[in-house]
Amino acid sequence: QVQVVESGGGLVQAGGSLRLSCAASERIFSGHAMAWFRQAPGKAREFVAAIDWSGGSTVSANSVKARFTISRDNAANAVSLQLNSLKPEDTAVYYCAARDSSYARADDGSYNYWGQGTQVTVSS
Repeated sequence: QVQVVESGGGLVQAGGSLRLSCAASERIFSGHAMAWFRQAPGKAREFVAAIDWSGGSTVSANSVKARFTISRDNAANAVSLQLNSLKPEDTAVYYCAARDSSYARADDGSYNYWGQGTQVTVSS
């Protein structure tokens, strides 16, 4: 039973933009904080950005703070990640996750539901 599904990845040139989307079942999405993580080849999974249930509070990794924006549409059970000014080092599989709390956190261990990931590749 698929509960979290990412989309929107692809190949883009450095300096370009992408918009990732994540759809979750209502049971997973309602009242839950959502986040994006990423994992590059040979590296550990790392936090990208998170948003609380209301959408009023977000937190982002310093490496993406000025370039990526997380947002959510609670009516659509969806969360998005806008990626601007992409760099080759942003190349990774991007994962959407939900946690059983309305408060956003940056540690992946606190997230209970995960998608399969979507590949983002940035060419130089």
